[in-house]
Amino acid sequence: MEDESGNEGDGDTAIDSPLARWRIEFSKSFQNYLDRSAPHLVRRWLVTLIAAVIYIYRVYYAYGFFVVSYGLATYILNLLIGFLSPKVDPELEALDGGGGGGALPSEDADEFKPFVRRLPEFKFWYAATKAFVVAFVMTFFSFLDVPVFWPILLCYWLFLYFLTIQRQIVHMIKYRYFPFDFRKKKRHGGNDKPSSSNTSEGDEKRA
Repeated sequence: MEDESGNEGDGDTAIDSPLARWRIEFSKSFQNYLDRSAPHLVRRWLVTLIAAVIYIYRVYYAYGFFVVSYGLATYILNLLIGFLSPKVDPELEALDGGGGGGALPSEDADEFKPFVRRLPEFKFWYAATKAFVVAFVMTFFSFLDVPVFWPILLCYWLFLYFLTIQRQIVHMIKYRYFPFDFRKKKRHGGNDKPSSSNTSEGDEKRA
């Protein structure tokens, strides 16, 4: 009984501590902000653009942290490939005997089928924005400023970029899909407002 009461007392202390309460309140406020920002696509990406410009200016002013920049650029490229790729790879479905192509929109289909991404737009934006912020903070730690000949890193990243994009384009042509839908989507509800919790699965719900 004494142990149980002692444990309960420790739990109450942990819950009632100002730091724990602050973390809970901050988490709720931040999630609420993400939910309210989800429908504002242009504004969200403007914030990301501003963060990218600030980071580039910081690297230019410090004339360093090229390894950090290379890692950031590679991470953004990986996010971009996930954004352009279908959630279900038709090549893997074909190997499994599923026939493939069932999750991909067809131009000949009468019914509108949205493109279901492997990485939804909101998650792409959030991860990219967070990456720029983290990279900016990393530029204030001098031990991360590894001396390197930056043109070599730039040439290697450009080679990696063109090779990856070329492979993605070949995949798109082979399985006849396009990762952007310009046709108007029919909405069956009047209060369909996207949020950070349902935007990531919005395409699946409308499919």
